[in-house]
Amino acid sequence: MADMFGKIQEMQSKMEEAQEGLKDVIVEAEAGGGMVKVKANGQRQVISIEMDKDVVDPEDKEMLEDLIVAGVNKALEKAEEASKEKMQEMYKGMIPGGGIPGMDMSKLGL
Repeated sequence: MADMFGKIQEMQSKMEEAQEGLKDVIVEAEAGGGMVKVKANGQRQVISIEMDKDVVDPEDKEMLEDLIVAGVNKALEKAEEASKEKMQEMYKGMIPGGGIPGMDMSKLGL
């Protein structure tokens, strides 16, 4: 029982490390044919937004807002996918066979 508890603590520690490592997973998405570029990390945080100078038109503020929303949404979707892949890779290395029989890991993003 003590051995099992130790393994659970080790697994929790590795999960925390993996979560922290998601800051280093960077994805980029574009909207408007590359007029707006958004970078996000694996923790689903927007890191940067770049806009082509031609897209900044004071007369068409709504288009710019729409492009930013579209770019952010795409980047966050990519970040979610990258995050899941990274966590699954880490998880498979921790437990032989890639899972615990009878345990639903989907709630943990795995």
